Formats: sequence, structure tokens, C-alpha cells
Amino acid sequence: MQATQTSLLEFLHAAPQLTIPIYQRTYSWTERECRQLWGDILRAGLDDEISAHFVGSVVYIKEDPYQVAKKHEPLLVIDGQQRLTTLALLLEALARSVGEEEPVDGFSAKKIRAYYLRNELEAGDRYFKLILTQTDKVSLIALMRQKPLPDGASVRVEQNFALFEEWIKKLGGDVTPLCLGLSKLLVVDVSLERGKDNPQLIFESMNSTGKELSQADLIRNFVLMGLERVEQTRLYEDHWRPMELDFGQEAYGMQFDTFMRHYLTFKSGELPNKDAVYEAFKTYSRLPKIEAAGIEALVEDVRRFAHFYCAMALGKEESPGLALAFQDLRELKVEVAYPLLLELYGDYELGMLSESDFAEAVRLVESYVFRRAVCTIPTNSMNKTFATMHRSLDKESYLESVKAYFLLLPSYRRFPLDDEFKREMTVRDLYNFRSRSYWLRRLENFDRKERVLVDEFTVEHIMPQKEDLTTEWREGLGPDWERIHETKLHTLGNLTLTGYNSEYGAKSFAEKRDMKGGFKESPLRLNEGLGSIDEWTEAEIDARATRLAELAAEVWISRPLDQATLEDYSPKKAKVESVYTIQDFDYLEIGHPQRALFDALRKELLALDPCVSEEFLKLYIAYKAETNFVDIVPQAGRLRLSLNMPFHELNDPKAIAKDITNLGRWGNGDVEIGLSDPADLAYVIGLVRQSFERQMGNGQDDV
Repeated sequence: MQATQTSLLEFLHAAPQLTIPIYQRTYSWTERECRQLWGDILRAGLDDEISAHFVGSVVYIKEDPYQVAKKHEPLLVIDGQQRLTTLALLLEALARSVGEEEPVDGFSAKKIRAYYLRNELEAGDRYFKLILTQTDKVSLIALMRQKPLPDGASVRVEQNFALFEEWIKKLGGDVTPLCLGLSKLLVVDVSLERGKDNPQLIFESMNSTGKELSQADLIRNFVLMGLERVEQTRLYEDHWRPMELDFGQEAYGMQFDTFMRHYLTFKSGELPNKDAVYEAFKTYSRLPKIEAAGIEALVEDVRRFAHFYCAMALGKEESPGLALAFQDLRELKVEVAYPLLLELYGDYELGMLSESDFAEAVRLVESYVFRRAVCTIPTNSMNKTFATMHRSLDKESYLESVKAYFLLLPSYRRFPLDDEFKREMTVRDLYNFRSRSYWLRRLENFDRKERVLVDEFTVEHIMPQKEDLTTEWREGLGPDWERIHETKLHTLGNLTLTGYNSEYGAKSFAEKRDMKGGFKESPLRLNEGLGSIDEWTEAEIDARATRLAELAAEVWISRPLDQATLEDYSPKKAKVESVYTIQDFDYLEIGHPQRALFDALRKELLALDPCVSEEFLKLYIAYKAETNFVDIVPQAGRLRLSLNMPFHELNDPKAIAKDITNLGRWGNGDVEIGLSDPADLAYVIGLVRQSFERQMGNGQDDV
């Protein structure tokens, strides 16, 4: 590797050609990065005391380092393409502005293009100093030729070129500071030798001065960079490029990282950290089974599931029924379910799951998430629920096993059944609910072909929101009107849709009902029955809430199974009767100082959740949800607790816990706590709850 400091313009002048390899990301700088560079250039140009401004490095590989005499041997750029592309756009915009004038020596249009943008004596692609990839390439070449941009042009190339034209115009004809600033730009010229330097390691270790590399950039480079150029091109064009086209220019940059996170969760059962997707992908790619299949098989698999993800998450599904189901999931923001849905989609494509069964499975996922939200069940267990669900599916009875899985989930991960769901639907504040437009649209359009565009309507409180209700409203609601207004205002029974919100205002119910466009004339299903009601009372609100809650139970399906079928799917656990009881622990004998403390602690642990179980073992007492979250070893002067979680994840302001990682001990976990004073019980339970909740949510928040 050779590194030298040089002027950026001199580097461009001397370079025969700069080629962006196909494994590099597309041009992705936004206005923010362009504005920062523009400001740096003008500051340098306006300040005589600034002799130079460093803009980072340009790292490249010479195709054949031993044939220096090959004048037009291209340099393959592995770091610096964002800055090079941006400078090319700026130089072309400047050339168009100055024309035949030369405000600073070397900065006429002819010289700018001849020195920095073109190879005037060459033809074809060799004519241009900078060759990008795919859509970026044809867009930049069109600009360099002063031709109209093609259809489907690179969004970033087009937008950033327009920005530079606009900013140059605002200089009012005085481009001298811009030219001087450009002449002061410095880079580190880093030349790598093929076969000796490891471009992937260098690429990973370098920090760009511009837009941070995404996990997608790192993954693509990891997959393609080490291959021979012919193989790179074939693999990219056969698999990676079609995937980029599926996503589209903007979505690829924003969504591919998310897709890959779901893909790896589906494949491994573990959810990678958002900032560690690349590392997780490398780990996955090095599994013996994956390595044996080869890199092409891996890329082909990624491309296949990316296609499914685009269908579900980006609205590219062609089947109307599935497209509508996916749209509802997107509006509800059920990203956490995509690891499971990727597997279901893959099996649907293989013919293992019919379209109707797949659609119903998607609706069950939607119902599970929405019902839990309505019933205010914490969401921190859903990552684990969807990441591991595929292990419990019977693909011979696919849909039935999906239903059984949901219905057999324990209490903290439960699928709320109809009674609980309908009860909560009637009493919840659904006006301030996160997905208000979603649930209104689903209720209004359920089982109808002529769909209503809910976004064209506004939410209407039948009983007005206004705190100082009119005398007519107070009299209609009765002497208890304040309580009714406070408790029923934002609930299901009092909410509807209208296109006449401003006209309704605080009018009486009778006026809202009988006016032009009022409830009597409304074509909306949500307003059915309102036209025949004389007064809007608490009883009417409750009756309407009950009716709509019944409808909601049909919209967000539960699909119960008979008990015999559920028992067939229930985990068959061998019943092992513990031979140990509390009497086997000397320090827990009745009357011993630790017994009363243990009883108090035991009561709190079992109250954490109905799913918590207790098991007396030879040396300790285990408390479990899915597995042990705390173990208790009774000792003469205290209860020793082991929390099954990493020590560094524990929030312990009083610092009473001890790190026992890699130390021998009875019980499970890396955290030890001693409990001897009943006054510390509440604080200790708070620490134990962290271990319990970490297990329930797998340490992740899925919202």
C-alpha cells in the first residue's frame, strides 16, 4: 500500500480513469453532505490564511500494478466515490456557469472538462474520467455530455447537480472563491496492490468524511469484493442488481439493512443489533453449512427472500388479497413479524401453503398484534415470539399449526381471546390510540368490495370534546354528565367518521343527526343506526360500543381450535416429580430467620406473572418463565440470588450486585445478589424483574 498527500484536482488530472466497482454502493450523498462540502470549499476560497482543506482519502486498486506504462489502466475506487462523484457534479455545474470565461487560471469550461472530467482523445467509456455503476453511470454520463437525463435517472445525481447549479447561481457571477476553494482541496492518495493488500479489511477500517456506510454497503462489499472481476460482474448482475431494482433507488438505501436484520433473525432465531447486522451476516456466512453451499447460493437465497420482503413491506405484492393484508400490517407497523412472514412467504411460493391459508395466517399475525395493543399487553416479548415461531409449525397442517401456536402462547405472550378483546375495545381510549386511522378503516371496510377511503374523513366525537358542554348536552346526558363525558368521550361507542366535522361542531345530537349530510344521510357503515336514535345517552354509547366490539372480533380474527386439537399441539413435557421440597433446605425450616424472608420473596416472585413456576432442586430453588430467571440458594445469614442475565446489562443504582461471570457457583447466571434485610426486598425484586423481563423480551424492544 502506498499513501501520499496530493491536491484533489491534481489527482483527477493525473488519473487515467476512476472506475467504481459494481460491489460499491450507489451514489448516496444528500443535500446535507453536499452543503457541508460546499461550505468547506467556500470558506477555504474566501480565507487567504487557509492554504489547504483536507477532504479525506481516495483508496483504489490498480488492475495491473506492474504495467505502469498502461496509460488508460482504470483505477478501481474502493473508498472516496461519494466525494469524487459530488466533485464531478460540482465541476460540471461550474463549467456550465463560467462558459468561455476564466475567472481563475485553469477554470474555464474547456479546461475544467479537459483536465478533470474527460479524456479528450479517448472514445466510449474511456472518454470520461469517472465511471459509476448502473443508473448512476448513465445519469452522470448524460450530464457530462450536456444531454437530458434519461428516464429513471439516478435521484441523487439529478438532485445534487440541480443543487450545485442553484448555489452557483446565488453567487451572483462571482465564482472566484469557489474556484480558489476547489484548488485548495487535499486528499490522501492510497494505492493498493492486488494480491498483497486486503481491500476488504482496509475498506472496513476507514472512516469516510461523508455519509456513513450502511450495513448493506458492507455486506455487498464483503460478498463481492474478494471475487475475480468476471465472477463479481456475473454474481452482481444475476442476483444483487435484481435485488436493488426490487427495492428501488431510495428504498434500497433505507430498507435493505432492515430486511437483512429480519432475514438473519429468520435464519438464526436471534435478532441482531441494528448496528451489528454486518457482523451477524459474516458470522452466518461462515457457518459450515453455508460455506459448503458457496457464496452464490447464499446471495441467491438473500435475493429470493428480499423479493418476498419487497412484496410485503414495500407494497409490491401482485395478489390483491395478500396486497391488502400486507398493507394493513404496514399501517399497523408490525415489522417485528417479518422474520416469520419471510418463512411463510417462502413456503407459499413453494406451494406448501395455499394463498388463502397464507392470507389468513397474515391476518392472524395482524390480529395478534392489534389485540395485544388494545389489551395493553407489553410488547417486549414479541421479538422472541416471531423469531422462534417457525420451530413450532407443522408444515403438513400449516395453518392449523399457526392457529395452535398463537392460542397456546403463555399469559405474558398470549393471544387475547374474544371476551378479553371485546371488553377492552369498549373501554379503551381509542381516539389517542397509536393506530387510530388504521382501526377505523378496518372497521369501516371489513368485508366490503366498495372500499371507503378513510383518509378523506375526520374522526368525529358524537358527544363533543368541548369541556363546557351546552345545556342541551348536559340535560341529555343526565345528572351524571361529567362522569360520562370524562369516561366515555374517547371510547369506541362515541367515535365515528364524518366529512362534516367542522359543520357538526358542538351541535346537539339531534342537529347532527338531522342536518344535511348528518347521521341520517351518512353512507358510512360506522354511522349505521345513529339516524334512528332519539337521544345520545350513556346507554346508547355502551350499546353502540358493544355492537362495534362484536364487529371488531370478526375483523381481528382469533380462529379458536377445539381442545383435542390444541392438546395435540401442546408441548409434550415429561412429568418429572421433584424429589425435593422446602423441607430439604435446613435454612428454610420454620422458625429459622431466613424462612420468613424467603416466604416474602417467594410471594413476590410468583406474583410477577402467572407463567412463573417454582422448582425445588437439590442445591437451590429455581424460578422460571421459559427458563430460569432467578435461582435462590438459602444460606445461614442470607438468601443468595443468581440472576440469569449478563452483569453489564443490570441497572443497579445501589451497586449491591456482584459480577460472577466465569466463577463457579450453584444456580444460573452472571449476577449474584445477597438478601438478608427485609427492607431491601422491594429493591431486590426490581433487580429480579429486569432478569424476568429480559427473558420475556429477549433483551429487545420491538416497537
